[in-house]
Amino acid sequence: MVEIPVDPEDTASIHMIGNEILESMIVAVENVRDRLMRATSALEWKDVPYAVIGGNAVAAWVCEIEPAAVRNTQDVDLLLNRGDLQAAEDALGQAGFVRRDREGITTFLDGPGGRARDAIHVVFAGEKVRPEYEFAAPVVESVQRTTKHRVLALALLVQMKLTSFRNKDKVHLQDLASVGLIDRSWLAKLPRSLSERLQEILDNPDA
Repeated sequence: MVEIPVDPEDTASIHMIGNEILESMIVAVENVRDRLMRATSALEWKDVPYAVIGGNAVAAWVCEIEPAAVRNTQDVDLLLNRGDLQAAEDALGQAGFVRRDREGITTFLDGPGGRARDAIHVVFAGEKVRPEYEFAAPVVESVQRTTKHRVLALALLVQMKLTSFRNKDKVHLQDLASVGLIDRSWLAKLPRSLSERLQEILDNPDA
């Protein structure tokens, strides 16, 4: 076997680049957590009803069973009542967030110069996220209170994920199934269309 000589300087350079990437990843995760905590704390302070949904809600439920299985997410998604939008805007504004409405979608940018990628995404309770969806978003009141914020109840979170059923929703459902939070006993509890989608997830856990 031919040995390829390795320059010690190249090894040191790779090590430094690796550390920089790792540090960037840590900062990105912390930034998402910071946005989530600032937003939910502001809503709690002003007593505005809300529920954490999306990837952070999935992470919260998974963490209850197996913290090592938690998957990081770049999104902060919140369920709000449309009638509470002005109160939410006032509360989030005090935490530095700026409301932006575009093409029927409401987000809160992290400051006037905030990027859309780093925004808080709002879903309105009792309304369809997309017109073609079979089911509307659930009510805000169905939450599981944690020590830090309010997370959507598991059954309704699963229904939202099955309704959307994008690639990332499928991954989130696989995460919930991998720690035993959802299993085949759920199939009989769901509407047929959603039950078939869950069956697909359970039949292909590593897809």
